[in-house]
Amino acid sequence: MSDVWAPEAFKSRTDAVLADFLDDEAAELLAVDDALDPLAEALRGTARHGKRLRAAFCYWGWRAAGQPDSEALMRAAAAMELVHAAAVVHDDLIDDSPLRHGRPTAHHAFEGLPGTLRRPRAAARSLALLLGDHLVALAGRLYAESGLPAAYLSRGRPLWAALARELVAGEALEILHTGGLPDLDTSLKVIRYKTAKYTVEQPLLLGALLAGAPAALREGLSRYGLPLGEAFQLRDDLLGLFGDPARTGKEPLDDLRAGRPTVLLAETWRAADPDRRALLRRTLAGDAPPDDAALREVRALMTTLGAPDRVERMIAGRVEEAVRTLDELDLPAAAHRALTDLAHRAAVRHS
Repeated sequence: MSDVWAPEAFKSRTDAVLADFLDDEAAELLAVDDALDPLAEALRGTARHGKRLRAAFCYWGWRAAGQPDSEALMRAAAAMELVHAAAVVHDDLIDDSPLRHGRPTAHHAFEGLPGTLRRPRAAARSLALLLGDHLVALAGRLYAESGLPAAYLSRGRPLWAALARELVAGEALEILHTGGLPDLDTSLKVIRYKTAKYTVEQPLLLGALLAGAPAALREGLSRYGLPLGEAFQLRDDLLGLFGDPARTGKEPLDDLRAGRPTVLLAETWRAADPDRRALLRRTLAGDAPPDDAALREVRALMTTLGAPDRVERMIAGRVEEAVRTLDELDLPAAAHRALTDLAHRAAVRHS
């Protein structure tokens, strides 16, 4: 790759790495037994979607430290996409989400397998759990076998441990706070640890660590990455409730139906008077599952109380903070351009 940042070309390179790697792994599964074909096909399917933002941030963390383009680095960066694929499978399983990218999620797809599985729903969930676990292991393998020198790879080992711990912590916090009283600080902590860090900051730091970047540069990349990662998830939450399902590929009321501790819900609660808070309690914490009409009423209340507009301002402020940080760092021109573009791609999107 030249110093001209070409997002689609980068995505194609990442897709090719993942497709080749997962094709080989699917073949290994089928060598065990042909009955594993559904798992092998699901494994291949994880390479078919994605913006490849996490791989891009890893790549430009490396380039920000002055290192040149490298096929070995591309393989290490692609490992971040397998972390994401695993997180998606597990997250969809936890939330029992039916759709992702407009297609059935892994556990719902497994339910449709032909044959005579006993307890098909439980079997499908078990297969999805195993798929997610296998993707985690494969991410580590792709990283370790990337072709980078062992001394380089060892620099990233502590970050991999932190990434796994914080991703689990964020998911667990969301589960523990789902259905509770909305709270902005709690919601921001959930999005920071569940999504923000492993989407932007940690891939950037991994690339920088692999490149031997000094502490000052790594600290600057964190100051860029954390607010941008939060902006990414805030945008995701907005799209989840107010986006076009044909573009997001997700069920539009899932977050409300599950009572997840989103910033949108926390901002709505904060602005609501006692009567409106009573409505929120009845709908989201009542004994009976809410119907779609009641959920649409809550979504309309969010707009009435200005919660989406306040979240938009949070996004804009975080993107501005991230881009301003780039101007304070002594980065190669190509890295500055690419990371500026990636900031806008992560936070200003429709899917």
